[in-house]
Amino acid sequence: MKTLRVIVLSLLAVLLSGCGYNAIQRQDEAVKAAWSEVLNQYQRRADLVPNLVNTVKGYAQHEERVLTEVTNARARVGSVQVTPDTINDAQKLQQFQQAQGELSSALSRLMVVSERYPDLKANGLFQNLQAQLEGTENRITVARNRYVQSVQAYNSMIRTFPNNLTAKMFGYQVKPNFTVENEKAISTAPTVDFGTQAPAPAGSAAH
Repeated sequence: MKTLRVIVLSLLAVLLSGCGYNAIQRQDEAVKAAWSEVLNQYQRRADLVPNLVNTVKGYAQHEERVLTEVTNARARVGSVQVTPDTINDAQKLQQFQQAQGELSSALSRLMVVSERYPDLKANGLFQNLQAQLEGTENRITVARNRYVQSVQAYNSMIRTFPNNLTAKMFGYQVKPNFTVENEKAISTAPTVDFGTQAPAPAGSAAH
């Protein structure tokens, strides 16, 4: 009886392996790892915001509206509850994308405003913060693209025969991905290159 059980289990393991069970497991873990890196980079950006806002406020006190927008957008990012199930829930993923997109837009407006204040642009702390922000935005782009590719590979795998049979048997389902609309919104990194002077408004005097 024991020998028969071993044989049955061995045959079952071979069948499952042939139907992609191990490959599905590996790809599912790859998606989770890619998602963790996305969260890590977005958190890195969120951590920069308070110091960035305070630094700009010291030189641009009259830009209260823009500063408030950035602060509120960061608060909305923090209010989105991210759980392990987020990557399996299209609605939750969309909420996450929307909040991050709003913060991206607010940071872009903050950087445009900062162009009006030469003393701010020359501030060493601000230069350091803008360099960190630029680097973080680049890391976000890389992490997000890797996540998109991981989800695409996973979804293709579990929808292909005979893997689809194994996926159905063990409850593996297609995962939602970044939507085109939100992908465009969050892929527009804030303009943080202060090497070139923004064109002066028509009719204004040159600095």
